[in-house]
Amino acid sequence: MKSWATFSPIGVFDSGVGGLSVLREIRRQLPAEDLLFVADQAHVPYGPRSLSQVRDFSREITNYLLSRGARLIVVACNTASAAALRYLREAFPETPFVGMEPAIKPAAEGTRSGIVGVLATPATFQGELYNSVVERFARGVTVLTDTCDGLVAQIERGELDTPETRRILEKALRPMVEHGVDSVVLGCTHYPFVIPLIEEIAGPEVEVIDPAPAVARQVGRVLDSRGLRKPESTLGAVQYLTTGDHAKLSALLPRLIGESGQVERLYWEGCKLLDTIAKVSP
Repeated sequence: MKSWATFSPIGVFDSGVGGLSVLREIRRQLPAEDLLFVADQAHVPYGPRSLSQVRDFSREITNYLLSRGARLIVVACNTASAAALRYLREAFPETPFVGMEPAIKPAAEGTRSGIVGVLATPATFQGELYNSVVERFARGVTVLTDTCDGLVAQIERGELDTPETRRILEKALRPMVEHGVDSVVLGCTHYPFVIPLIEEIAGPEVEVIDPAPAVARQVGRVLDSRGLRKPESTLGAVQYLTTGDHAKLSALLPRLIGESGQVERLYWEGCKLLDTIAKVSP
């Protein structure tokens, strides 16, 4: 593992393990890039929290990533993107950010039935970003939505195909299918980890749209536009950090992204995010 002193990563953060679905795709498309991933599992899920809370968490995580040398930050969380992306760009004008946007545009452009579904958290649906995307790209298209209550918690526990996970998804998807949706947009970065179950329930006629590949492509474009892309002669390193249980996250990595990795612990003290070195002082 590279030392902090020589680590110049792309920072990636989420409320929990969902951001790993984006990190996985960045790794696939940009294998030379070093990545620093922060899961704020002390506060997961962000979905039911107020926009001001999510904004505060996002600002402090950004400060932490910048203190560790991040040269680009990916807000790999739909809720945080909806609540804080504009704010972060204003607060950190020298830092390039890439956020999540519900992939309603490709769903609306490709629909045959004129009906698409979106699965996301309540905060995402309440945000200006979601509403603006629907207004711009889904005129004349019926958009059905569901918050999949409890699904984030199931995925955080690694319960990707249990009876309860299936119940949550059937409750969300069955009415959509009955109304004629032909595509389902995943508006939460946790949800790609249950794509096999979504596809099974929705059926082969329904396209499931994961935004992670488009986000990774945008990361590449931003790196290129700023001359920040690393030469592809070596494989980048990844460092994982969590404000929650680092052992549990480490155990989940192989199942979620097919890689093992050491996970370090971060700590919230009030509104400040501290690493393990700072924590040793009383």
